[in-house]
Amino acid sequence: MDAVLQTMVDEKIGPGEKKREFVKLFSAFIGSKDGIVLRSFSDVIAYSLSALNLEKGSTIALSLFSPKIYEYVIKKMGYETYFTDVDEFGLPSIEDVQNGMEISGVKAIVVFSPLGSMYKELEGYRELSIPIIEDVSESLCSEFGELKAGMLGDIVLCSFEEDGIISTAGGAIAVSRKDDYIDALKKELDKTKRYNELPDMNASLGIVQLVKIESTIERRREIFKAFQQSLQKGDGKSFLSGNINFNPNGFTFPVMIETRIDEAIAFAEKYGIEVRRSFKDSIGNRFQEKYDRYPNAVGPLSRCLSFPLYPFLKSTDVDTIEKVLRHVGQI
Repeated sequence: MDAVLQTMVDEKIGPGEKKREFVKLFSAFIGSKDGIVLRSFSDVIAYSLSALNLEKGSTIALSLFSPKIYEYVIKKMGYETYFTDVDEFGLPSIEDVQNGMEISGVKAIVVFSPLGSMYKELEGYRELSIPIIEDVSESLCSEFGELKAGMLGDIVLCSFEEDGIISTAGGAIAVSRKDDYIDALKKELDKTKRYNELPDMNASLGIVQLVKIESTIERRREIFKAFQQSLQKGDGKSFLSGNINFNPNGFTFPVMIETRIDEAIAFAEKYGIEVRRSFKDSIGNRFQEKYDRYPNAVGPLSRCLSFPLYPFLKSTDVDTIEKVLRHVGQI
């Protein structure tokens, strides 16, 4: 509130110094050099695709777990899509992408890490030798050993919606370590700069949250571990990897439901806990009958529920969710 009010007092609520500061801070935080921050996530996707300088009609690979907005923007820009199955971490299957390169001529890949998930190595994706757009909207601050979200992509995207690790009441960012992509992003932005850049009032929200992100993530992880322990006391199973080297960001708490999912939702609602289908807005919803083609993705698409997890959960709410988690697998 102080950050927003100060911006209003300064009478500089449009794009300006706060916007530039936010881009600089975010870039440094994930190890990039520079980029752009816009009011619309769809514009960030479009500008990033343009920066790849692909020929019209080129095919772009993305997993079934990716948000529907990607398919919309990709097709609107005149590109084709190749949908992949997922690996054990919920990321695009490298083997499937390789098949897409041979069969459909895939020229680039979107690596969306869902629900706080994280890749365990970089080499497999990089050996594909095609441009990588990495979306850390749900994985920001997740870690696997020495790897951190944002280390993989040639261009790294992050949306700042209401439920994000960082929220600026909408908007999104695209950053890169490579000068040619940074230049291409900024050149594309120059065409509509006045109308598309994130206002300082929104950027100031992002700055405050980014400065305090370590304590925020610490609290998220603390709650995540408490939920995990409760889940283990029952018959439920976490969607995320149990690998000892994986350290999730606590974006949400996703649970695989073995019983009827509608009954699990009703059971949680009985205790005042609002849960949602984890992949409700994903591309894969219309492919849930394609088990032979997407054997790893189909199960979570239909059976994964996300339990609420955010830093300001009251202790009483945490206790109630823990109680539900201990019994959710027994419904």
